[in-house]
Amino acid sequence: MKKKIPLHTKIIIGLVLGLVFGLVVIKTDIPNSFTLDYIKPVGTIFINALKMIAVPLVLASLIVGVSNLGDISKLSRIGGKTIATYLITTVVAISTGLILVNVFKPGKSLPIETRENLMNMYEGDAGARVGQAAQLQEQSPLQPLVDIVPQNFFQATTDNGAMLQVVFFAIIVGIALLQIPKEKGNPVIAFFDGFNDVIIQIVNYIMMIAPYGVFALMASLIVEIAGDNPDSAVELLLALLKYSLVVTGGLLLMVMVVYPMILISFTKVKYLDFFKAIRPAQLLAFSTSSSSATLPVTMKQVEEEIGVSEEVSSFVLPLGATVNMDGTSLYQGVAAVFIAQALGMDLTLTQQLMIVLTATLASIGSAGVPGAGLIMLIIVLESIGVPAAGIALIIAPDRILDMFRTVVNVTGDATVCTIVASTEGELPDGLIRKGNPLTPNE
Repeated sequence: MKKKIPLHTKIIIGLVLGLVFGLVVIKTDIPNSFTLDYIKPVGTIFINALKMIAVPLVLASLIVGVSNLGDISKLSRIGGKTIATYLITTVVAISTGLILVNVFKPGKSLPIETRENLMNMYEGDAGARVGQAAQLQEQSPLQPLVDIVPQNFFQATTDNGAMLQVVFFAIIVGIALLQIPKEKGNPVIAFFDGFNDVIIQIVNYIMMIAPYGVFALMASLIVEIAGDNPDSAVELLLALLKYSLVVTGGLLLMVMVVYPMILISFTKVKYLDFFKAIRPAQLLAFSTSSSSATLPVTMKQVEEEIGVSEEVSSFVLPLGATVNMDGTSLYQGVAAVFIAQALGMDLTLTQQLMIVLTATLASIGSAGVPGAGLIMLIIVLESIGVPAAGIALIIAPDRILDMFRTVVNVTGDATVCTIVASTEGELPDGLIRKGNPLTPNE
């Protein structure tokens, strides 16, 4: 039987072929119009498809995630600990990414000429945002809180820039479903659960055309940016490499520094033992780029190897697969600032704080499937006035980075689950693996 090529391999092939095609076009007499008229539209369709499902994805997955709490009273203890810790780790992840991208400035390495070409590509979007920024400066400091509450929910669903309003509505609906009689709430929950599965399947369909979309975006990007100066294409690739290294460095910091510090602070387990226990889940996360697909293995390892009770793991981990996306959030912070830097846009402190807020809330509704992080990045970009089309800059290496950030997502879920179990008195002596005690921290 013929072995199928994995999707991530196809995407890598697509981006390499797009790069080669773009370089061939700018080095030969092939007219640029061919690429722009017949290849670029495929990439545009791919981006539009991602935008199309952003709102329903957030709405369905968040309502299901909140309703999975099962009982509002659980929030007083286990639920409160879980949600608070998830939010804290998410904010730490985004802040880590923002610090790194502001220190190393990967987008600033692009020469002025290349930035000007990029701005010309997106000048329509950028110009429209300038006026909006001026209006924001005249608003009340509390206006962002006012804007979170929609006047018309259906109107909010027609604008990806109003995604915070959709998130607010979904949280309220989820809480309300927990407090009405079960016989009335269960059909609604079942509907959104099924709808969520439908949306995830649509994400799978969209990711099937991802190799072609990446090819088209990469080829057209090289052709458009290079213009009469082919060297600028190389400069863009070097900037992308620097961006990828910043993202990867941030993810490594989360796994090797942040999570060990959290475990040492709240549990008696050694991080190396913890790492060995969840390694199968991490490997599966890397190969599938899906925290949802990895969830059964994560639960198995946490229960059998670490000793967390099924009651805690079955509550904390499924919730984490919905609301805890540390790796994705870090990537969103880095990518948003990188794109702004590449377009020559200087983000204010307020805008970067908005990245923290938006990425945190967007991660709550981010499905644990490949490509979902890219959808949430669009939300973050539009919330700070950076042209969403700018994701064309970072989409080429996105699938590879998705594999790394999913490992961080799953590791974060397991870390929080272990912390919650420890605070509940389940791991007083550290890790226990199938009856064999592992050395706890003294």
